[in-house]
Amino acid sequence: MRRSGGIGQKSNNERTGAATNGGGRGRNGAGSASSRRNREGNSSQAQIEGLPVTKNDEVAIDIIGMNHDGEGVGRAEGYTLFVQGALPGEKVRVKVLKTKKQYGYAKLLDVLTPSPDRVATPCPIYDQCGGCQLQHWSYAGQLAWKRQHVIDALERIGKLHVAGELQAGSGAAEAAAHGAVDAEAGPGINVLPTLGMAEPWRYRNKAQVPVGVTDGALVGGFYARGSHRIVDMETCLIQHEHNDDVVSHVKAIARDLGVTAYDEETGRGLLRHVVVKKAFRTGEMMLVLVTNGRDIPHADAWIGLIREQIPQVVSICQNVNTKQTNVIFGDETRVLWGRDVIYDYIGEVQFAISARSFYQVNPVQTEVLYNKTVEYAGLTGKETVIDAYCGIGTISLFLAQHADQVYGVEIVKEAIEDARSNAELNGMTNVKFEVGASEDVIPRWKQEGIEADVIVVDPPRKGCDPRLLETILEMKPERVVYVSCNPSTLVRDLRILEDGGYRTVEVQSVDMFPHTVHVECCSLLVRKD
Repeated sequence: MRRSGGIGQKSNNERTGAATNGGGRGRNGAGSASSRRNREGNSSQAQIEGLPVTKNDEVAIDIIGMNHDGEGVGRAEGYTLFVQGALPGEKVRVKVLKTKKQYGYAKLLDVLTPSPDRVATPCPIYDQCGGCQLQHWSYAGQLAWKRQHVIDALERIGKLHVAGELQAGSGAAEAAAHGAVDAEAGPGINVLPTLGMAEPWRYRNKAQVPVGVTDGALVGGFYARGSHRIVDMETCLIQHEHNDDVVSHVKAIARDLGVTAYDEETGRGLLRHVVVKKAFRTGEMMLVLVTNGRDIPHADAWIGLIREQIPQVVSICQNVNTKQTNVIFGDETRVLWGRDVIYDYIGEVQFAISARSFYQVNPVQTEVLYNKTVEYAGLTGKETVIDAYCGIGTISLFLAQHADQVYGVEIVKEAIEDARSNAELNGMTNVKFEVGASEDVIPRWKQEGIEADVIVVDPPRKGCDPRLLETILEMKPERVVYVSCNPSTLVRDLRILEDGGYRTVEVQSVDMFPHTVHVECCSLLVRKD
């Protein structure tokens, strides 16, 4: 899953469906396709001979699919065009923006024949922001596409055989794990329907809102698509309402007290980001002010107004970041008022959440994903489990409720410190955490006599380190459970494990980030012998 904002991080922002601000908007989020095109288009474009279309042509095309950036894929006389805002099954009129030898980009002008799954977007700034790439698609359509996206990756990238429409509850995973399905002549990988949310809005428990200056005034919201220009925003429909409220109050207080906003071009100004964390189960909230310097003018008045206006906030922290960088947090964090942590639960496991510790941003779906992980691990209370990318121990502690012994390893020291604290918080003594690279630590554990019945991996977007995959094949656990936020690297690694003696039985996609293109998967592999 996605680790961000400090310890246990997976990638550069949240780095999946929700980037650097309150609604998943940011420089590395939904605007990535637009940013890429801007970079590619910096040089003047020469005419490419032999193409059926050229720049500024207007053509009508049928949309036959969608790419991983959420752009509709169409064909103009066999030539591929990517069209933002177009949906599969639609006939659209587009204007060609840019052409390359194999493909091009076009702007949607009109929807001539709309998809039956096209819906009105409820967010008034949807087109400007781009953090939610799929709001114009029905939620059922989104879930179906995410499953198909996984299937396409399995078949096209992994060259793996996918079963027919075998549905959840069929017992396929259990049958395969106990040898009831022949490894060579079996029905293929069972890809289950995507597990969605009953209410796919207001699901984010963390806001990371960039602050800047527009027309001389302090603003905070999201980066306009393909730029670093901050557009002021008061509400985000995938962000918890209380996070919106806190951000709004903080901006108003900052303006009233004359607090300056950071200007990334000059490196001047104080307030860089407003980070808010909301514990869904306990209701506690944390506010982190990311500042370009340690001194905060009128700090006592600021803290007093926040406490008065936002009583749910039990922790006010400051993070100091004086570097000219896109990274949100600096190295120094201090408590201005209240506690240094807030508490929340995933299932029955309690977690302490600090200013920089990672915690899944969709707690409802996190519990769904972790329950699936436990199910695939097939635990009876007697097993030894290794969690190879344990972060702050979220999956490890879930597994420890059902296993004899769990070993977690993570390369980030602070994450392991949090993991140990969370184990102590829950009174769990059957889990051990160690700092280091999985591919170094796990072989040593093996030399020490630790044999894993199950290995769980939840790597960053780049997938597993090749040496870790070699280690898994050498340890030969009965089961491998692979949690992934990137279908492309998932299937690459599944192919390696399959070639090394494992069979992928089942893949369950979970919608951790509704209305975005991001897909989370949990996969079960069993040894062929």
